[in-house]
Amino acid sequence: MKELDITVLVNKDNPLDSKYVPLKMYVVDKNENNFHKYKDASLKPMLRQDIKKYIDKLLRDAHSLGLPLIVDSGYRSYNYQQVVLNALIKEKGDEALFAYTEKFDKCKLTKDTIQVTEEEIKAAYEKVDDSLVEVIRKSLVNIREYHEKQKRNSWFDAKPDGTILGQKMTALASVGVYVPGGKAAYPSSVLMNIVPAKVAGVEKIVMVTPPNKEGEVTPATLVAANEAGATHIYKVGGAQAIGALAYGTESIEKVDKIVGPGNIYVALAKKAVYGHVSIDSIAGPSEILVLADDTANPHFVAADLLSQAEHDELASAILVTTSKTLGEKVQEEIEGYLKKLSRAEIIEKSLENFGYILEAETLDEALEVVNAIASEHLEIVTANPFEVMTKVRNAGAIFIGEYSSEPLGDYFAGPNHVLPTNGTAKFFSPLNVDDFVKKSSIIYYSKDALKAIHKDIETFAQAEGLTAHANSIAVRFEEE
Repeated sequence: MKELDITVLVNKDNPLDSKYVPLKMYVVDKNENNFHKYKDASLKPMLRQDIKKYIDKLLRDAHSLGLPLIVDSGYRSYNYQQVVLNALIKEKGDEALFAYTEKFDKCKLTKDTIQVTEEEIKAAYEKVDDSLVEVIRKSLVNIREYHEKQKRNSWFDAKPDGTILGQKMTALASVGVYVPGGKAAYPSSVLMNIVPAKVAGVEKIVMVTPPNKEGEVTPATLVAANEAGATHIYKVGGAQAIGALAYGTESIEKVDKIVGPGNIYVALAKKAVYGHVSIDSIAGPSEILVLADDTANPHFVAADLLSQAEHDELASAILVTTSKTLGEKVQEEIEGYLKKLSRAEIIEKSLENFGYILEAETLDEALEVVNAIASEHLEIVTANPFEVMTKVRNAGAIFIGEYSSEPLGDYFAGPNHVLPTNGTAKFFSPLNVDDFVKKSSIIYYSKDALKAIHKDIETFAQAEGLTAHANSIAVRFEEE
């Protein structure tokens, strides 16, 4: 990454890229000059080399005036920051949780106010239009019906020789659901994360979401959570919420798994706590790829591409087509849409960064590109979309035909909209009921069944040099 030649604002709303690493650094050595001091003598802050002379002059001048300036800290990686934050949550519990919420969200919380009350949920219903509540309920029916078809039962296979093999399905005891509350509210994500957990049989579903300065949660988010079946709702967000779910605090009990999207801080916090708890995935920016031929409607295709580009500046919108004419018309349509869409500025940046129109000579060549990109959302708008669908190997969700646009999946159809991103559709699946259950193998052998094969097991164990393994089987037949 090239160093910036301009001054930039870096704060919560304007973070550096997670992969940013300054190219030239130096360690502030407290012995280098007698005016260098540390808040913590065990730390040696790292600063950019190009500001060294200015830091030295500042500290020297302050020292001469009797002002004890302290070099408190320097460059820290995102990963390091998340580890430190989660460690503090683990060590100090509610104290750290409340402190970080006040620092980042400007909201003062206590043990008495951190959890959303029944009264607050009732108030949320009064603030949300009845029409939206009705739509949420209709969507819930579709989502629930779809995910109920994913349920798998325990099974047992008994054989005449005295063996019983099987698999026991057990729902996770508790799950934490993270719901963003920054640039936009996403009640649809609430449904998509809670419903499969509910269908799986999870008894405790804890939702966390950041409050505003007044300590309030977005009303539509609360309504969606209540309708979907959240058992606990807490007014806390960011990396500190992930730490609380992973380790537990005085107010929030530890869960077994954390799901749900978030910003870069939330994503890295989930990565940091993985192993202490399970997580769904590290979600990246939204993606859409439209595969189209000359039969596609450019007005529709352009609209669908922009539906994802408006999420944020890092979203990806790609058209792969066998028709140069279609590509040109889609570009014209996009320019027209940008004149009237409310999030045009975000869309323009997204398209500038990750927007492409790719022309392929044949449909087979186009499919090679589709499978290589492995997009989160794939729309197939061709003459024979169902035939084309059979050749798709890598995609999070596949939308077939010109009337199956991506927002249909986001809000209403039923399949989960929590999907693999960044090419991970090559090996990951959408969030589903299986993500909220665990499987235990069942093994039973009668004496006669084990006797028939005990020599085979002993031979295998001895070949691996594990004599205690072999003995564990042999002792059962040593008198025979």
